[in-house]
Amino acid sequence: MESLTTDPVAAVLKRLFQEAQIADRPLLEDFGKSQATQDPWTKLLEEEAKDYRALYRKYEKNFLNVSADFGRFLYMCARARRAKQIVEFGTSFGVSTIHLACALADNGGGWLVGTELEPAKAQRARQNLSDAGLDHLVEIRVGDALETLKDSIEREVDLLLLDGAVSLYLPVLKLLEPHLKDGALVIGENAVEQSPGYLSYVRNPQNGYLSLALPFAAGRGNEITVVTR
Repeated sequence: MESLTTDPVAAVLKRLFQEAQIADRPLLEDFGKSQATQDPWTKLLEEEAKDYRALYRKYEKNFLNVSADFGRFLYMCARARRAKQIVEFGTSFGVSTIHLACALADNGGGWLVGTELEPAKAQRARQNLSDAGLDHLVEIRVGDALETLKDSIEREVDLLLLDGAVSLYLPVLKLLEPHLKDGALVIGENAVEQSPGYLSYVRNPQNGYLSLALPFAAGRGNEITVVTR
């Protein structure tokens, strides 16, 4: 059974990708131009270090979403893992959330806990999930992930998606480590080399992981990691 490419999921995703292209075009163009004169990831991480909450509030109208290919990859990972429990750091308007929740539905059910800093984005994401017929599988927590994911993750996690503030990838991973199943997948979108300590941590087998860079969107540092503890 596969419902990712059939309505209502397919129709909602098509609409969201179209909306995202319009909303994020100026931001992506500026990001591309900045690469000619400086390293945009270093600049972004410097701004995150100052105040990541204030930084991402500036992007409350931007999707900052995964690509269609990466979304399909997320769906395939969750299906292959037969995931029943998923945690997502960085929900935004719910594009990646829909892909993962769709996999849960096609796996026979489960739960997904997402976290989003901006209340308006969380509200939009909930509506998009409802439009896709997947809202019954998802809980979106509003606020700083270091607080919203600190408690009440009571089940073992099959898949963790890191797709929020890059500087928080390692702290969020360590926060959730006690809940990760052996063989769980950790997928870091934009897990760039400049991310403080994240790649060196997951690429060190002594920490209980096996990790590999992914060829999606060269330069954006997508990483897939398997828990081997």
